[in-house]
Amino acid sequence: MRIFITYLVIMNIISFCLMAYDKSQAGKRKRRIPEKRLFGYAACGGALGAWIGMYTWRHKTKHTSFILGMPALLVVNAVLIYWIVKGLQA
Repeated sequence: MRIFITYLVIMNIISFCLMAYDKSQAGKRKRRIPEKRLFGYAACGGALGAWIGMYTWRHKTKHTSFILGMPALLVVNAVLIYWIVKGLQA
């Protein structure tokens, strides 16, 4: 259980930092992080970090795919986390 929680914390920190880095790169007109990668980290457990990062850095907040996609992934993450925790406790 401790490893699972550590994994989730790390994924959310990475997702949050990726949003900050991509915003920074956008401002400098340098190479960006592909949207697939941002969604990939969110789908693998980092949706909360990505969603918080979106609004902290005001990044990708005008893209419909992110406005709808990140909360949807957050719900999927929450359901999967519930099932995994429930399975680990059984």
